[in-house]
Amino acid sequence: MKRDSVAVYSRLIASRTMASQSAMTTDKAATITLKGVFERLAESYELPKKQAHALLGDMVDALTTHLKNGERIRMNGLGILEVKKRPARQGRNPATGETIQIAASKKVAFRPAKELKEAV
Repeated sequence: MKRDSVAVYSRLIASRTMASQSAMTTDKAATITLKGVFERLAESYELPKKQAHALLGDMVDALTTHLKNGERIRMNGLGILEVKKRPARQGRNPATGETIQIAASKKVAFRPAKELKEAV
């Protein structure tokens, strides 16, 4: 019995050591994919994974449609998504130093809500 507990304890120490070493060598935060989000929601709400995936996929499509139409999207507790227009401007090619013209573009901007800022 003692040998088993010593072996379990040794494995526990080894796994914690490896986990702490990997945490020290990795400076980046973990990346959660949309698939991971819908799987977690499916488990929480006891939904089939396909149904949760369809719901989140449709949500992404709806958000994209609203942003394309120039609408702002306010999500309570999360923040605001909106499209911002960037005017054309002068830039420099870093390799040659030559002046170049950068075309006008649009970008999606996110402003976090107060609750999100406080939580993070």
